[in-house]
Amino acid sequence: MPGPLSGILVVALEQAVAAPYCSCKLAEAGARVIKVERPEGDFARGYDHAVMGESTYFVWLNRGKESIALNVKDDADRALLERIVSKADVFLQNLGPGAAERLGFGAEDLTARYPNLITCSISGYGEEGPYAAMRAYDLLVQAESGLASVTGRPEGPGRVGVSVVDVGTGMYAYQAILEALIERGRTGRGKAISLSLFAAMADWMTVPFLQCRYGGKAPERVGLAHPSIAPYGAFASQEGKWIVISIQNEREWMRLCEQVLQRPDLLKDPAYAGNAQRVANRSALDALIAEHFACYGLEELAAALEAAQVAFGRVSEVPDLLRHPALREVIVETPGGSAAMPAPPASFDGRLRQPGPVPALDEQGEALRREFSL
Repeated sequence: MPGPLSGILVVALEQAVAAPYCSCKLAEAGARVIKVERPEGDFARGYDHAVMGESTYFVWLNRGKESIALNVKDDADRALLERIVSKADVFLQNLGPGAAERLGFGAEDLTARYPNLITCSISGYGEEGPYAAMRAYDLLVQAESGLASVTGRPEGPGRVGVSVVDVGTGMYAYQAILEALIERGRTGRGKAISLSLFAAMADWMTVPFLQCRYGGKAPERVGLAHPSIAPYGAFASQEGKWIVISIQNEREWMRLCEQVLQRPDLLKDPAYAGNAQRVANRSALDALIAEHFACYGLEELAAALEAAQVAFGRVSEVPDLLRHPALREVIVETPGGSAAMPAPPASFDGRLRQPGPVPALDEQGEALRREFSL
């Protein structure tokens, strides 16, 4: 069935993760996405070769797109790109600082030529200011934004284990483009959207930001625990496997004490009389829970927590995710063969959308050159 963005043409002069994530979502919603690659290809094609010879990142982010390889510094290829863009509804780019402008595909130039075009430019730190020319990659922005300072164990900062900066920025770009398409439906005019990796993570860091600005103290790194709620953290079972529990209110605290820990006396202890007191006495409380949990197997603990209606989660390894009961998968065709991967999160009327195939480099190049020839 045609998706809600059927009939929308997206031209993506993109690389790496942030912009490809956004355009992948547009493709899943039914838009036609033409991915413009360098003659040697998006460098994400070479990150690894784990998926039957293809890059894991590229397979994940480029489903359902058409690929054309262009040397945008060449006059003929640049003219072809101009013809394609002239027919587009959305132009998305995340080139290096100032590169799109130097090629004549900056937002200001494009919106002047095509008033109904929606442009979306993704940068590292914004298009103005002292950081505008600074290169930005996921881990660098995790560090600069302060995200790394609240991630990890007390011994030192840590990296979020997936490309959270790129994915978060791609999500914001997708959201902004959808908003612009809705507005264009009313006004007939496009929009010039700009956003940065840093701004995306600054938004995600709002709670630590407010705690520091108005509370006078930034949250500490607490590993698999919560800096402002207790008990909320990971505890080892008898066989050394980990389980996380989360107590959000006094009812749950009561059920944990009475039904799981079998320590109703803790409910009368002033050291644990409310969340603030439990946070202040976290070390003693965590030691008490850890001692109890170490006497039981993981599944025994899970059964007890479930019976007591206490929120919990097993600390899974990646192999556990592959066989997780809640996992939904789709099959995606790649140049190397069929690959199973997690399904897009949203279902519509109970149905999952089936992503399109992953293109080989310049797979649609010849057809696109004919389609957009003079």
